Amino acid sequence: MPRRFSEAVLVALLAGLLTVPILGIHIQVDGIEVSLRGNPMPVLLSMAVVFLAHWFQVPLKAVSGWTHVTRRLPRPARPPAGYRPILAGLVILAAVVWPFTASRGSIDIATLALIYVMLGLGLNVVVGFAGLLDLGYVAFYAVGAYGYALLSLHFGLSFWECLPLCVLMAATTGCLLGFPVLRLRGDYLAIVTLGFGEIIRLLLNNLDTLTGGPDGIGNIPKPTLFGLEFARRPSTEGGSTFHQFFGLDYSGTDTVIFLYLVALVMTLLILYVINRLIRMPVGRAWEALREDEIACRSLGLNPTTIKLSAFGFGASTAGFAGAFFAARQGFINPESFTFIESAIVLAIVVLGGMGSQVGVILAAIALTALPELARRFAEYRMLIFGLVLVLMMIWRPQGLLPATRPRLELPARAEVANE
Repeated sequence: MPRRFSEAVLVALLAGLLTVPILGIHIQVDGIEVSLRGNPMPVLLSMAVVFLAHWFQVPLKAVSGWTHVTRRLPRPARPPAGYRPILAGLVILAAVVWPFTASRGSIDIATLALIYVMLGLGLNVVVGFAGLLDLGYVAFYAVGAYGYALLSLHFGLSFWECLPLCVLMAATTGCLLGFPVLRLRGDYLAIVTLGFGEIIRLLLNNLDTLTGGPDGIGNIPKPTLFGLEFARRPSTEGGSTFHQFFGLDYSGTDTVIFLYLVALVMTLLILYVINRLIRMPVGRAWEALREDEIACRSLGLNPTTIKLSAFGFGASTAGFAGAFFAARQGFINPESFTFIESAIVLAIVVLGGMGSQVGVILAAIALTALPELARRFAEYRMLIFGLVLVLMMIWRPQGLLPATRPRLELPARAEVANE
């Protein structure tokens, strides 16, 4: 008891020391004078929470029997397989109808969430299925975004013409990175991919003549619907806009709804491709590589080829999402592709459950939509984000919705009454 008390006090003091620069000091601006004001209450509150959490952690484990008793809980009943297509169809129908009844701000937030869903699904292939820790995933995101911006600016290609080219560019970049580094494992691979992501960002900053440097690239055209632009006036002579073609009044909400629907279609396409791949031999090879690379090699599979396929597909998905991000924003610069973006996408995969596509979708929506809805706590966003990660690693390390793996259960052997 005294030892646990002293440990709880020490942990609380460390928590208070770490939270003082974040919660205990506020910058006050009065005209041209800037001063610092202390606010001890949030620090004391965080110390109390950490103390109580550490104090009651051991008794809760002892009472619940986590460390001594292992119970086999009955498996929950699953709905018949025939209901899954119906349920998926209803969800898709609701997602299509929803933007016509929601506000413009909500639709814009949902579009941003779909971008992170695409990124999370792509990284889930690399981390969740193949077991490769990639901390430079934002590099391929940037390749797709800058690829579309440069192709449309210098060659006048439309969004739909640039989209497959951006996917190809990002996949090629992923394979070029994969050849020299995918022989590494674990932390070494993570460090190299992190460095690659920073190299791409620095190149975008320094290649002023090509990428615009820190100023970025603006006036990026948005997607069109069979050549119809969602704008007040056509950008070229002889062009036509959506509202002029159908004889409607112009509304800026039409653009937001169209971008949301495009993001939804792209997300469904990625989901379809991934679901097909994981049932093919390449998907089984990814899972075998994740479970045991040595056993995978003993089965005659080439781990380098399998890693390249996972890395290339994940990079192509990031390029897919990056092209749409550039089209949605209309302006990009290197600050949109910092390490924090890779960390957020990786957190989406970890929180949702590695290998679980539904979990990744829910985590992406939670990490993008909830902070936008709770703007009152914007200054504490990263603190809450880190706290959620720590709590998830303690109480539910498998994620929100862990991936279900196929299991084979043998029937119980009947006892022989009479021999």
